[in-house]
Amino acid sequence: MQNIEETTGDKLGEECGVFGIYDFDGNNVASSIYYGLFALQHRGQESCGIAVSDTAGPKGCVQSYKGMGLVNEVFNGENLGKLKGDIGVGHVRYSTAGESTRENAQPLVLNYIKGTLALAHNGNLINTPGLRQELAYGGAIFQTTIDSEVIAYHIARERVAAPTVEEAVARAMRKIQGAYSLVIMSPRKLIGVRDPYGFRPLCIGKRDNAYILASETCALDTIGAKFIRDVLPGEIVTITRQGISSDTRLCLPREKEARCVFEYIYFARPDSNIDGVNVYQSRILAGRYLAMDSPVEADLVVGVPESGNAAALGYSLESGIPYGTAFVKNGYVGRTFIKPGQSSRESGVRVKLNVLREAVKGKRVIMIDDSIVRGTTSDRIVGMLREAGAAEVHMRVSSPPFLWPCYFGTDVPAREQLIAFHRSVEEICQMIGADSLSYLREERLEEIAGGLPICTGCFSGKYPMEPPKEDIRGNFEK
Repeated sequence: MQNIEETTGDKLGEECGVFGIYDFDGNNVASSIYYGLFALQHRGQESCGIAVSDTAGPKGCVQSYKGMGLVNEVFNGENLGKLKGDIGVGHVRYSTAGESTRENAQPLVLNYIKGTLALAHNGNLINTPGLRQELAYGGAIFQTTIDSEVIAYHIARERVAAPTVEEAVARAMRKIQGAYSLVIMSPRKLIGVRDPYGFRPLCIGKRDNAYILASETCALDTIGAKFIRDVLPGEIVTITRQGISSDTRLCLPREKEARCVFEYIYFARPDSNIDGVNVYQSRILAGRYLAMDSPVEADLVVGVPESGNAAALGYSLESGIPYGTAFVKNGYVGRTFIKPGQSSRESGVRVKLNVLREAVKGKRVIMIDDSIVRGTTSDRIVGMLREAGAAEVHMRVSSPPFLWPCYFGTDVPAREQLIAFHRSVEEICQMIGADSLSYLREERLEEIAGGLPICTGCFSGKYPMEPPKEDIRGNFEK
């Protein structure tokens, strides 16, 4: 799910991925979490971790392991074999707030007066500074710089007076603002939480006598689990040996929900379903709409791997112009957050992607990509097609122009860094060297999300909640 522009700093960073499992038969779950995280690797490649507990053993005894890098780099047979337990949570991270360090890797494990809490978080809070200050004045000592620790501390603090963990979670949710899907492990419970707006996905699965919580359905497929349903926006789901219970007190009316549309455009794997909508079909539909709204005469439609491919196929199906492959992607390039210096960025593009000259020579090519953020590599990719002999290069983008930053877990940077800020589509077209350029119309977004309410803040500047007065998201020049 990684796109060429990730290596060059001109592609949105993925979300994080969360996974949890409770096996009522008492089987060890670490290997299932490992494979679940492997399926969610596209959501974050900076760090990962697993925490497990034995519900039949000493209460609150949690074993965990985490580190920097990919899942198959951090874990091996030896350290995975030491994680013994029938309940556990896992996490893959891409940082949108907080430094990229081992201390900030998740899951977070807290020992407090009521026992132990392990938490994995996908999303981004917008009121972290105030919440953090409140905790600091109460004597809290922070071990990380991430907002996930603020969530964990507030749950732990509420738990002191709350009768149950899930009630403590509900009380904490009334304080935190922003985007979050949480998987929480207490000594005898697995809890799934989704923010009231539904920014980030979270689903429930079942395999034999085990229940699973995961960011995407593709993780359920990987471990042979059956999809049950999505966690509702604002819902708290509790899994115990007695089964599943649900608390929907914080659910908003549907018209106020605001899913991140980029899950459908780019973030999620195409074989996932989010809130009943298939991601692959969403991208096919985006391509069809581009063909309807921005037609052009051409000989070939191609996608920029990977997320541009489905939209390119949709464009081809709607327009009748043949779909083909113009780019060969090197699948062995290292982790995307290790980027070359500015002076060698062009070679970074060519290391990861090369053009099939025979496929494009002498042809009018329509090139589909999912987004243009800063525009620092679109011109190079267009140039590579021209160098390979393409007669014309027409670029189509399966999202509208980015005009505003995102504060909810997608690292759309400050407006001044966005190529579309203060520039017309014609000016951008000239900058990237294309013969024509068109974006997906904003009114098409809800259609590709199956009619579900979505957040369009990064395109329209209209956010579902008041954005923070200070930008607390961290440094996006990664």
